[in-house]
Amino acid sequence: MTPDQNETVRKIKEKASSLGLLACDWLPVTYLNTEKDYFDAWINNGMNGEMEYMSRNTDKRLDPRLLFEGAKTILIVLQNYYPDKVQEDKNAPVLSKYAYGTDYHFVLKDKLRQLHTFIREEIEPCTGRPFVDSAPVLERAWANRAGLGWIGKNSNLISLEHGSFFFIGELIIDIELPYPELKPVHDHCGKCTKCIDACPTKAIVAERVVDARKCISYQTIELRGELDEQLSGQFENRVFGCDICQDVCPWNLKSQPHNETNFQPHPKLLQLSKNDWETMDKPLFNELFRNSAVKRTGFNGLQRNLKFLGNG
Repeated sequence: MTPDQNETVRKIKEKASSLGLLACDWLPVTYLNTEKDYFDAWINNGMNGEMEYMSRNTDKRLDPRLLFEGAKTILIVLQNYYPDKVQEDKNAPVLSKYAYGTDYHFVLKDKLRQLHTFIREEIEPCTGRPFVDSAPVLERAWANRAGLGWIGKNSNLISLEHGSFFFIGELIIDIELPYPELKPVHDHCGKCTKCIDACPTKAIVAERVVDARKCISYQTIELRGELDEQLSGQFENRVFGCDICQDVCPWNLKSQPHNETNFQPHPKLLQLSKNDWETMDKPLFNELFRNSAVKRTGFNGLQRNLKFLGNG
């Protein structure tokens, strides 16, 4: 790259860092040809469960140029959510760490908009669109291609520097940028199978293949009906989401607490006792989770999950 191009790369990465992002890299938008067979097999085997949206717009998932007219560049960012404190009562129903604070969709999408504004005003005029689980984008595939990590045996993206407790977001723009030198990250899982061994419902049916129907996160968040009785007693007290396969991953020994104020939990949340959870009423739910991702399952969904844990 020329000195001017190097300066452009430096400016964008510096802006991303100033927004509190762990990492930011970008590459040309193209067709995800190597991911097609894996994704098709996953869908054809019904491993998406009731997430029918996963089987729609397959062409767009594999080619973001169909999502955004004129798409030329995709920027991929990582946002840390690893907390400095966890729930105090070891017997209380367990909430996934990512749901402690404000819904990440809002937080990360706002940062991507700010990054877009910076590029448009300081680098080159452009049109762009941010994505945070809000459209058919295969985020982990793009992050892997950008050299931000490898796909672990639990199917999560794992970073050499940061582990896996982070969100992934994308910004697609209609201009070409000077592309940073991307260094592919090789698989560093080795012979380790801690995530596979630790999954209480055996949802990781093969290396890098998760059957969502058995996954605690799917059951407690995505599923709209009754939970699978065949999994009763296997949730290890998880009430919304699940971090087990990440908690046991040796690479997460590198995880450092985030400094994102929006992800700080409600003052009462981490202090809830087992009884507090089991007797929670709707006003308390609304107070604790007003802007949280837990709103996705809602008060009734949380009550369903709590009842399932009690029955187990």
